Amino acid sequence: MLQPVLDRWRFCALLASGAMLAAAHAFQRFGGLAPCELCLKQRTVYWVAAGFAAAAMVAVRMPGGPRLREASCWVLALVFLTGAGIAGYHAGVEWRFWPGPASCSGSGTVTAAALKDLLNGAGQHMPACDRAAWVFAGLSMAGWNALASLGLAGLSVAASVRERSKR
Repeated sequence: MLQPVLDRWRFCALLASGAMLAAAHAFQRFGGLAPCELCLKQRTVYWVAAGFAAAAMVAVRMPGGPRLREASCWVLALVFLTGAGIAGYHAGVEWRFWPGPASCSGSGTVTAAALKDLLNGAGQHMPACDRAAWVFAGLSMAGWNALASLGLAGLSVAASVRERSKR
């Protein structure tokens, strides 16, 4: 059942990354949920995965490219594991397991100059990373993203193993 997905994993990873980015942008655009700094870092992982998957799709069709099939799946696994790490860290910040970055967790200092700028309409700040804007079944978007990224990493590993078995 998974064989067709694993045989075309680079394309499927590109589609999955696009779907995750589309969902994040839909929550922002239609749900009114502005992303925090850590949310944007999670999106960056999907942009990297999509770009790499697209490049790998071309590379494996070039002369000598088939030898890159397995390696490209391992790289995708590492990219998605990185995404799971960032999302897991963000979920931990939301659950107050550890502090988040000072730039987005409300732990930075407030200066008179910053307050004056704010009163004058200057630079609005991004939402705090330590407050979940949306929760479903007990997990925030960061928590769900961690699970999705782990699943995508697992599929990447399975695709790598499948590529190796084809040799």
